[in-house]
Amino acid sequence: MKRIGLLSDTHSYLDPKVFEYFEDCDEIWHGGDVGDASLLDELEAFRPLRGVYGNIDDQTVRGRLPLNLSFEIEGLSVLMTHIGGYPGRYTPRVRKLLDEQQPGLYICGHSHILKVMMDKKRQCLHINPGACGKHGFHRVRTVVRFSIEEGRVFDLEVVELGSR
Repeated sequence: MKRIGLLSDTHSYLDPKVFEYFEDCDEIWHGGDVGDASLLDELEAFRPLRGVYGNIDDQTVRGRLPLNLSFEIEGLSVLMTHIGGYPGRYTPRVRKLLDEQQPGLYICGHSHILKVMMDKKRQCLHINPGACGKHGFHRVRTVVRFSIEEGRVFDLEVVELGSR
């Protein structure tokens, strides 16, 4: 079993509470729009980090993170990218990746809108953890925690970090 801490859209602000909420996590995943690359250093010093770059990220962050990340963990195939949409409203690029890779879990950020929903057509869980930074139109900063075991996601929790 692996416990995952998922965040996105930090926009150069990393709330210290993230470390408290992700204390029991085995890995941290970042859905893009990191901002300052020093946030990656802080997260990597805390737990193993997987992530993708977002549209606001500079060449330093883009040199450290890919546009798309595909991997398998605990029997679950995962696809992560920053801009991609959600079930019924995927971008053409992501729709093609989903059809080719057929992941069980698809993660993106970008919209700053917390969303957890099943794509029944593809039998794929979609998670957008919302935004945990202070830049953007969202009102509440959020992160998500969940567990993965034997190819399934469970114990999913949304954590509110406070107002933007």
